[in-house]
Amino acid sequence: MAGRSALWLKLAIFFGLLVIVLPMLVGGWLMWRRPLKVDAWVSRIALGQAGLTASQVETPEGGLTVWEGGTGPAVVLLHGAGDQAGAWARAVRPLVEQYRLLIPDLPGHWESAPRKGPLGVDQVLAGLEAVVDSRCEGERPVLVGNSLGAWVSFLYAREHPDRVARIVAVNGGPLLEPEPKVNLFPSNRDEARETMRGLLGPNTPMPPGFVLDDVMRHARTGPAARIAETAADMGPYLLDGRLGEVTVPVDLVWGDADQLLTLAYANRMIEGLPAVRLSVVKGCGHLPQRECPDRFLEVFQKVMAQPPPLPAPEPGAEEAEEAG
Repeated sequence: MAGRSALWLKLAIFFGLLVIVLPMLVGGWLMWRRPLKVDAWVSRIALGQAGLTASQVETPEGGLTVWEGGTGPAVVLLHGAGDQAGAWARAVRPLVEQYRLLIPDLPGHWESAPRKGPLGVDQVLAGLEAVVDSRCEGERPVLVGNSLGAWVSFLYAREHPDRVARIVAVNGGPLLEPEPKVNLFPSNRDEARETMRGLLGPNTPMPPGFVLDDVMRHARTGPAARIAETAADMGPYLLDGRLGEVTVPVDLVWGDADQLLTLAYANRMIEGLPAVRLSVVKGCGHLPQRECPDRFLEVFQKVMAQPPPLPAPEPGAEEAEEAG
């Protein structure tokens, strides 16, 4: 009897250790093989811990996930190409106390449809339209977009100026960058390192090699690659020479270390937009809300506390007013 009890005790200890160790081993393997997916899971847990809940919105392409929480004026946070709603996780806690946040996984990203095939800007734009239609009825939300999210914010506001209070474009816009200095589709670890060097600020540590390998894999097969497949059809969605059609006031919030869309790109938009203001997040790269959330929040909250920028006076308007 004593021998049988000892055996059961050993088995209980073994299986108890297995329950503890096996998830750790699986987690370690996933972190090594798919660190970007693990980071996405962690960031989405953080959204829930900040008080946001996920639900589904129907779009022409199928279901789209949107996180929602907080009270106050509606603010829609839009991530960039290849990212997901958790891109905003490090910045949401202070914002959820002031605004009703809506943070979608854009079409073709994470689990939002379509899951396969080429991904057009028109499909992404249709997803944003579905979110605003279903979650902001009777409201004019602020559209806050990073990179691709900024691009579709401009497109939506151009088509529906009466549905948008203002745009906050974070290192993104609807202009063509004819000679990008950053390769978004690296084919090896060294190229991935150069890609990250162009996207990050100078004081941000370089990700380790296994993360760079996943950056390379994700760039080749993820949503950004699917969007690149439709490059030949993007002409109607680029607003070079047509920024004046965007009459909604625009705040540009720009990480000044971004080498993909530099401050020169932001200045090109300033030249064409009727009502625009630039605020710089110093020392940050292409994704300041991820890389340096404290600095980003300081600039963003200052921007949101101010009235939207007003259109610049027409040339000669001041002289005509004085003469009158």
